Amino acid sequence: MFDVGNVLIRWRPELAVAHVYPEREAALAYLERMGFAAWNLANDGGRPFAEAMAELRAAHGAEAEALAEYPARFGETIREPIAGTWALIDRLKAKGLRLFAITNFAAETWPVALRVHPRLGEDFEDVIVSGQVGLLKPGAAIYRLLLERHGLAAEDCLFIDDSAGNVAGARAVGMQVHLFTTPPALEADLAARGLL
Repeated sequence: MFDVGNVLIRWRPELAVAHVYPEREAALAYLERMGFAAWNLANDGGRPFAEAMAELRAAHGAEAEALAEYPARFGETIREPIAGTWALIDRLKAKGLRLFAITNFAAETWPVALRVHPRLGEDFEDVIVSGQVGLLKPGAAIYRLLLERHGLAAEDCLFIDDSAGNVAGARAVGMQVHLFTTPPALEADLAARGLL
């Protein structure tokens, strides 16, 4: 079971505001001022973008407008696949292993991700998208949803995520886990588990 952002595809949210803040440090500072991490997580939990922008405008006025085109510009933030992880997925598929994904992702930007990276919709038996189901990692319910949908035992599953909190959430429901750092480190762990 794979996470998506920064495991399968690089996510650089600052690129969504590069039309206003072309310097990376300025863009990151802007996102920090806007409380982007919490704002985006609420969107990943199912909040509609129109509501999200209304809240941002109420809190920040005209300065919020740099994020007004976030869904339209989202594709720019996820251009880069993490090739080493996809190569491992090819090897796991070749061994006949069942592959799934669980991602904190807004319902309104997930279709963009599928257009930019079609393999997200092709290589997995199922993808649980938080914004579509109204559940977020690391809450237990999102992991249990995938287990229940497919009749899986938690102890038979390996969950891979770059977030220590999300890994802890999966471990809490009984899954085996890998905290993703690099494709080579993941490859070594998969090999040690006899999965490659």
